[in-house]
Amino acid sequence: MVNPKRMLAEFLELTRIPSPSRREGAVAVAVMAKLRAMGLRVRRDHCHRAFGGETGNIIAHLAGSRRGKRSLLLNAHLDTVPQSVPVPRKAGRYIVSGGSAPFGADDKVGVVAILEALRCVVEDGVEHPALDIVFTVGEESGLLGAKGLDARELRAAIGFTFDSDGRAGRVVNRAPSQDSFTATITGRAAHAGVAPEKGVNAIRIAARAIARMRMGRVDRETTANIGIIEGGVATNIVPDRVRIEGEARSHSDRKLERQLDHMLKRLHDAAAAGGGGIEIEVRPQYRSFHLAAESAAIRVAAAAVRSIGRRMKLETTGGGSDANIFNAHGVPTAIIGCGYDSPHSARERMEVAEFEPLGRLAVALIRVAAAAL
Repeated sequence: MVNPKRMLAEFLELTRIPSPSRREGAVAVAVMAKLRAMGLRVRRDHCHRAFGGETGNIIAHLAGSRRGKRSLLLNAHLDTVPQSVPVPRKAGRYIVSGGSAPFGADDKVGVVAILEALRCVVEDGVEHPALDIVFTVGEESGLLGAKGLDARELRAAIGFTFDSDGRAGRVVNRAPSQDSFTATITGRAAHAGVAPEKGVNAIRIAARAIARMRMGRVDRETTANIGIIEGGVATNIVPDRVRIEGEARSHSDRKLERQLDHMLKRLHDAAAAGGGGIEIEVRPQYRSFHLAAESAAIRVAAAAVRSIGRRMKLETTGGGSDANIFNAHGVPTAIIGCGYDSPHSARERMEVAEFEPLGRLAVALIRVAAAAL
């Protein structure tokens, strides 16, 4: 039986262990001990070696309670955004940040939901398929752990990623593709007071390019943003170098390509018109997915949500998650709402009453999958 008090205590325990991206070692040790105490086979991979992390993904397996070769994937990520360090506190109906930064409900609520479901399976003899558990690292830094996971580990028929705001019953079946880029604009340095006409101002070139870009919500399926701009060394020097980092996302790969081409053309045009040079590196981040309402993963999710007395809210997200990577590897994976809201901000909070329905939903997903797979 789901024990919400146990879930709350475990959540508070894990949120008190700092685990910013690439520095998840301590929380990984704690979670592995919990999995081994339940009798699961547990190990870590070495994906972190590729990106300078502290530890790899946790991979665990529990044999099914009946015959059958198809398994169910359950996933959450161990890391938090870098500034997640405050100790959480209770404020009325909610757990909130104890400081001026998020405390890591995203995604330690997801980790706790999976751990609680596994305990119920083991303790109560819940009928279950073979379970593949993947707790990833580096998710907040660009899905690094999921990207570094050996695709041969992904043998499940369907999967669920516990990594979204919204109450238990919110199921995300559609997420966009994302490409990011770095543009380095070069100009010519000169003394800003003595001979500014001899300089080529790289910051001015960048400003002209950005001012001519379509950004924000471009259309119903597409967004774009310039998130970082760095350049210059002093006010009395015409800056000869500026670095820009941006991104575009879309549920349509054709629209994504068109938006990215538009942004890069504005940069090239501004550099040429301003007498500067430019180098651009484009980095594909992840591909979109769209699970149909009649797909196996969504049918299982719908039945599980009904079994806890709620109505499924099938929704689209503008963000990326480990589910994008798993879908790209051929495992249809939906994203489960975990009951928190305002992630990545000091307003982040988790409603205490949502632990129980979330735990029940996690168990229900396993139980329904046992019959469906």
